[in-house]
Order: sequence, then C-alpha cells, then structure tokens
Amino acid sequence: MPPGPESVFDPVNLRRGAFTYFPVVPGRAEFAVLARKAILEMRPAIVALELPECWEAAFRHGLRRLPELSVILCAPRTLMEDDPEMEDEIPGDPLDEATYFPIEPADPFVEAARTASEIGARLLFLEPDTLQRPHVEGSYPDTYSIARIGLNRYLEQYRLFPQPRNEQMDAHAAAMAWKLQGADPLAPTMIVLSLNLLDSMLDAMEQPQEAPEANTELGVRLIQPHPECLAEITVETPWLQERYLNLRESAPGELPDRPRLQYALLKEAESNYTAITGEKMQHWQRRMLARFTRNLARISGDLMASLYDLTLAARSIVDDNFAWEVWRTANGYSHQRELSDVETAMLTAREVFLNTRKLRIRRRMPRPKQLTRPVSLKPHKREKKPGEWAASLDGNTICSYPPEDLVIEDYGRFLKRKGKSVLSEERSRVEPFVTSILDGIDIRETIRNWHQGRIYVRHVQRLFGEVGAVVIVFDEDAEDRYRYLTTWLGENQNESDMAFYATNPFDNMTGPGIGRAEYGGLLMTLPPRRLFDVWTDSDYEMAENKPERLLLAALDYSTDRYVVYVASKPPRSLFRSIANHLGRKIIYIPLGQLSPTVRKKMRVVHVLDSHARRETAKDYIW
Repeated sequence: MPPGPESVFDPVNLRRGAFTYFPVVPGRAEFAVLARKAILEMRPAIVALELPECWEAAFRHGLRRLPELSVILCAPRTLMEDDPEMEDEIPGDPLDEATYFPIEPADPFVEAARTASEIGARLLFLEPDTLQRPHVEGSYPDTYSIARIGLNRYLEQYRLFPQPRNEQMDAHAAAMAWKLQGADPLAPTMIVLSLNLLDSMLDAMEQPQEAPEANTELGVRLIQPHPECLAEITVETPWLQERYLNLRESAPGELPDRPRLQYALLKEAESNYTAITGEKMQHWQRRMLARFTRNLARISGDLMASLYDLTLAARSIVDDNFAWEVWRTANGYSHQRELSDVETAMLTAREVFLNTRKLRIRRRMPRPKQLTRPVSLKPHKREKKPGEWAASLDGNTICSYPPEDLVIEDYGRFLKRKGKSVLSEERSRVEPFVTSILDGIDIRETIRNWHQGRIYVRHVQRLFGEVGAVVIVFDEDAEDRYRYLTTWLGENQNESDMAFYATNPFDNMTGPGIGRAEYGGLLMTLPPRRLFDVWTDSDYEMAENKPERLLLAALDYSTDRYVVYVASKPPRSLFRSIANHLGRKIIYIPLGQLSPTVRKKMRVVHVLDSHARRETAKDYIW
C-alpha cells in the first residue's frame, strides 16, 4: 500500500495536487541522498527530471554502466556524423557548440533516475531538445549546511533571497511546464529540478504553455571519461563519490560527513606523500593547512573547502608534491576503467564547465637534460646480485664518511651562531635617545613613534660565554622508528664527538660495507674524545625519550655556558632547572625556522664498517 498523506515527503509545501516538486543543487551528494529518500518514501508513479528528452537513450545506457562514470555528449548532428574525422577529435579537442553532462553517482538527477528504476517508476524528461540552455551560474549556499539546519530551512532561506531571474530562465521553465502539463495529472509525480528554476517553474505551471521549438538536428552519444580526468569534470570528487556509493549501501539516508571525509582524504594523501618522498608533515603544517582552507572557503562563501582550495593550500603550506598527492588521491575512483564498451575520452574542466580555474603543480621530477651525462662518465655501481654488499660487512668497527663530517660540522657552527644571535635579540632593549646612541639608532622604532618627535636607540647587552653543544631533533620518534643508537668520537681537534639515533644504516646498503641511514636526532659537542656511550649511561635514565637523553648529555658534557636545542617544540621546564643547576643555559630554536631543504640534506648519514671503506666510498655515495 502507498504511504499515507502524513508520511509523504513534502518539503516546504511544494505539493501541487499530484505533483511534488523537489528542488536540488546539481551535482551535490546531500541532495542525491535526500532525493533517493524522498522517492523511496513517496513511491511516485512518475519521476520527472530536468533533462532533455533526446538524452533518454544515452542517459539510460549510462545508468546501466554505473558505478562506472559516463559523459553524455550532445552536439549538432552535422559535427558528429558528417565529419569522418570527428571520431578522433572528440577525445582530445573540445567542441565549442557541444554540451557535456557527466553521469556521476552523487548527482541528484542521476540518483533520482536510479531510484525510480528500482521502484518501477516511469521517467519523464522535461527539457526541450536544444543546446540553448540558460547559462545561469549556480550560486547556492554550501550544501553541508543541510546537515546542520535541515533541508526545509535550507530551501526556505534560499527562496527568501533567490538568484535574479531573466527571460531565458522563464522561457526554459515554460518549455518544461508545457511537457509536464501534458503528463498524467492524476498520477503521483515527483519533479526533480534545479533550485534556481523552482520559482520560474511554479509560475509557469499556473497557466497553459505553448509547445517549444525543438531541434531535431542534435546528435547524442555516450563516452567514457578516462580515469585520470575524473576530478576535473565531476562536481563532487571521485574519491568522495566512491564513499557515497559505500554509504548508499551501508547507511541509506545518511548524509555524508564532509569534515570527516575531507580529513580522511588529506590523511590518505599524507600517507602517500610520506611513502613516495620519505618526508613527514609536521603538526604545525596540519594546523596551518586547516586554517588556510577555512579562510579560502570563507572567501568563496562556503563552509567547506573545495578540492581546488585543498590543493592550493597543500601546495602553499607543504609543497607541490603534496599538492599532487591531494589531487591524485581525490581523483581516485576504483570503478573506472581505461577501456570499456564505449569510447574513452580524456576530457578537461574547460569542456564541461563554463568558468574554470587553473592551478599549476610543479612536481620535483628529474628533467631529461639533467639525466643526460657525458659518455665518459661512469654510472653508479650496482649490486650484481641481491645481498652482495650486505655479505661484505666486517662488523668489527664503524666510521663516518669525511665529506659528510665537514658538512655537519659546518651546520653545527651555523646553529651556534644562530643561537647566540637569538639570545642577543632577547637581551637587547630599545630606549629613547638621551645622551648616547649606544649600539645604534633603531630605525623601526623611531619611525613607529615619529609622531612623538623622538629618536630611539638600541642597547645590546654583551654575551659572556660560547655555545658548547648542539642538539638537533628532526623527529622525536614516538613510533620507535629510529633504533640505531650510536656514539662516536671526533678524529681530530676540529671534529665533534657525536651521539645520534637513526634508522639502521645496514638495512639500506649503497655499497660494499656502506650503509645509508636517516638521522632522527643528534648531539654534537667540542672538544672531542670525551663522550662516553650516551645510550647506556645510567645518569640519563630519567629521560622519557631519546631527545631528552641527548639534551641531558649536552648539558652534562658542554664545557661552555650555552647549549643550543633545535626541535619542533621546546624542552620541558624541568630541563631549564637542570641547566641552571649545572650553570648552563638552553637556547631553543624552533625546527620550522630552519630551511627544509637544508634539513633534508642534513638528515642523511652514511656509516662505513671500516676505515678502509673510505677509499672506495666516493664511488657509491652521491
């Protein structure tokens, strides 16, 4: 039995006799969910769609192909049939006079048609057969708000402040009204149409309409978009559409939780980014990414950021490689194939949408000219058989690679100078000029207070003491990834003693007896040959993690007053007290203040299993 009148879906009193109007925002998943729910609840005999009648055969074919995505191509018949080369032009060249309509699962018109087929309702295509559709920008409130305020209030608020109407819209609505007036007036009918055409349609239905002029010279065909172009031509991202399909089966009627889905998309992209580049996103980057995407959404007048906004933010906050991973992940749709029963085409957003924006992503890929090398240049050596280099390990001793020692020592000296400059800035003060210019005029403060007619000078207090140790924490190692714990001594008076934790170098062999590792954190201290094994020293058992153990050793072994500590967050206040007790002072430098490119280079360390390997290491390390 059909449901009673009290349970029939009727948003904001849009029932007119047997007709129930269901306005939607095209392409949005929330309206797809609600359209399916309304049809299943009302069980109409007819579902009328705002689509041209000449599309019916191609549209039904596209429905049968779901979950694979299809695109309806509609163009003048002369372009599609008379030109023998047209078959080759469609995949690559846009047709200026063509109309493209993606058949995507999360589109409310597509979902309404699918649900109508499930309940045995008849489909009615309302639009006239013409290419001259009214090009009205679909400016709607963010559909995510429906999850907060509900559908009825969303529609009410839109109708209070509708988009301006024009003659094209009224004429288009009149043509659809004529088709609807010729339908069965007693059969329960659900009319699914765009929200910006609702009022024009209601007005047109108040009086009889004349038959519109139809274009019988239209050609319609179905093509399959290539899997790599889906994100450009769909309203909702392919990644979200696949989640919508899962939700349609597992939790029918449940609206997509966009914040959670967007977070899951970024997490998946971050995981791919780490796996490919070996770089990890920091917590401050995630915070800035969230803040930046929120601001971009506000600029667009939306509640949730679009895929364009997400990709732009990823490129701006992290780098182009992460932006590419965000775009590639959003484009993922496991149901799409390259070859199918219909022609495959590589489409662009410019062919499907009127107004598009471009975003250039420059991935760090090797250029062909950089790959060319002189004929006389020998390539890097490779293993003749897997495990050959690992089998040559001696195991009795280890040593460093001297060129890398020079680089890390130079970086340590740079951090010492930076630490002292930071402390100097903290201890300087600005005061009005009275009798002495002290350490010079402070131009910035003078200009800022120019209205007072006074000159300000800077007084920098002299620092007594030097930096005796440097601790660099690239990763706090909460996941216990860096299990190679080593302490080695400087070989000359200019080379620091070092304690570090890293990945196991001999799990990644780059030559016979030569392993490549990645620093998690390190300690450098001068003068050399004083450092005992930091990792087994019982004096540092109070440390809760590896960075704290390095910091305790730095305070203990530093012969000078200051210790530079570089990390993503400052040490616990307890270590300030320990430093004061030892007559030391910790200078904290945020890791984000240092160049990410330089940090990446500094994290690489090669470990040789004997001093004899230094003679051949240059042939394997680059």
